[in-house]
Amino acid sequence: MTMTDGEPIAASPDYVQSLARGLSVIKAFDAEHPRRTLSEVAKATDLTRATARRFLLTLVELGYVRTDGSQFWLTPRVLELGYSYLSSLTLPDVARPHLEALAQKVHESTSVSVLDGGDVVYVARVPVSRIMTVSITIGTRFPAHATSMGRVLLAGLSPADLDAYLATATLEPLTSRTLVTPDDLRAELDRIRRDGYCIVDQELEEGLRSLAAPIRDASGAVVAAVNISTQAARYSLDAVHSDLVPAVVDTAAAISADLARTQNH
Repeated sequence: MTMTDGEPIAASPDYVQSLARGLSVIKAFDAEHPRRTLSEVAKATDLTRATARRFLLTLVELGYVRTDGSQFWLTPRVLELGYSYLSSLTLPDVARPHLEALAQKVHESTSVSVLDGGDVVYVARVPVSRIMTVSITIGTRFPAHATSMGRVLLAGLSPADLDAYLATATLEPLTSRTLVTPDDLRAELDRIRRDGYCIVDQELEEGLRSLAAPIRDASGAVVAAVNISTQAARYSLDAVHSDLVPAVVDTAAAISADLARTQNH
C-alpha cells in the first residue's frame, strides 16, 4: 500500500481515493473546529493545499460548505448525507415514544445508540437536563468501551467480532475508573450477557452514571442499546439498581417487541 498526500491507496480496485479525500475534508470540521482556513484543512486531512482547495471549492459549489474568502465552514446541507440512513432506519421512530415515556418516568435523559466500529453513535435521544460537559446530539459518538450502551453492544457481538475489536481497540482511560485492559472488559461483558444490562459508574466522565440494556431485532440479535444517564449525586448505585435498572430493561424489551413487529410486516 502506498501513500499519496498522506492518503492510503487501498489495494482494492474498487476503492475511490477522491471520494475518500472529499469525505475527509468534510470530517475535518467538528464542534471544536467549526471554521477552518485552507491551511488548517490541508493540515487536518494531510492533503496538499492545492488538493484541499479543489475539494473545498467543489463542496462550496455543491452547497455543503460556505466561505468568506479566508475561512470555510459546513452548511446544514451536510445533514442530507446522513438523512438517507436515518430515514431508512425505523429504530429511532420506534424508540422515541418509549424514550419519552422512560424520561418522564425517571426524570433523566434517555438515549438509543448503535455500534459503529469502536464507537457508539446516538440515533435517538430525549434530554431532560444537561449532565455532561459535552453536548449530546443525534450523531454524537463515544468510545464503546467506556459507555453503558457501548458495552451492551460489545456484549452482543459474536466471539469472532469481539476478538477483532479487542485486537485493535485502544482502551483509553477517560477517568481513573475506566476499564482499560481486555481481560477486565471481557469479564464485564460476560457479566452483562448474564445479567441483561450494564451499569457504568463514572468511567466516561466523573460524576456521571449510566445504565443500558440491549435492543434486539426480530431474530434476537442485539442491534442497539437504550440507556439512562444521571448524575452520581442524584442516584446512589443502590438506587440505580433498584429504581432505574428495571425501568431501562422494561423499555428495551418494549422497543424490541415493537421493532420485531415492524420488521415482520
